[in-house]
Amino acid sequence: MNLQATSARDGFPREGHARAIAEPPATIGYSVPNSMISGELLSQPSREPWPRLLELRRAEVTTRPRQTIYRAGDVLEGVPVVCDGWAARVSRLSNGRRQILSFVLPGDLVSTNAVFAESLNFFVEAITAVRYSAYDRPHLSESLGSSPQLVRALVGACLAEKDEADQLATNLGRRRAEERIARLFLHLQERLETRGLALNGALPIPLRQQQIADATGLTPVHVNRVIGSMRSHGLIEMADGILKIANLSALQRLAD
Repeated sequence: MNLQATSARDGFPREGHARAIAEPPATIGYSVPNSMISGELLSQPSREPWPRLLELRRAEVTTRPRQTIYRAGDVLEGVPVVCDGWAARVSRLSNGRRQILSFVLPGDLVSTNAVFAESLNFFVEAITAVRYSAYDRPHLSESLGSSPQLVRALVGACLAEKDEADQLATNLGRRRAEERIARLFLHLQERLETRGLALNGALPIPLRQQQIADATGLTPVHVNRVIGSMRSHGLIEMADGILKIANLSALQRLAD
């Protein structure tokens, strides 16, 4: 079966996208010394921003909000990392519909997939203005071979992306609208606080209702209604891109 030809007949506009499906991206191997396969490696994964763990040697690039940073199937020249701003991993359908798979915050790898493969099967879009750079693969490979802390960071990032995928599947399959949005807010709170990006309980969340809708599989109208209900019941305060969780225990019960 010629998958590329079939995809073209079915209306997919990007020939490169069909090739990305038909031909799995080349994988890249990294070796970890046996001495690191121990309790040291399997201890608590590091949550430090990647630029603090390993120096970025390439110049930074800046992109405007709502711009595409990487397209599905693009060959990556290194392993990208976001230095400042918010981005999103996005799956785009041929009819224009989209699903935000997860958000990329300052200090995150664009995706752990980029460590092991030369291309991504999703798009990466800027939510805000974004500054990003990339690790040269030989530099990253050498560093992973000698730094248990870096390996723990990579393991932690892989586990986090796996958990995000599991939660997204459960959200779309079983959770109600208010549960999905409550879990999204709590998830972002944890990530922002871990990175020291929350100030006195104020969480900078520069998301439009359309982006929240794309992340939760809802319509913007539904998102607006749920957020309005959360405000009126005293669970959250949200204005000018700042989220404050006013009743944490109630929001946690709603998300459960």
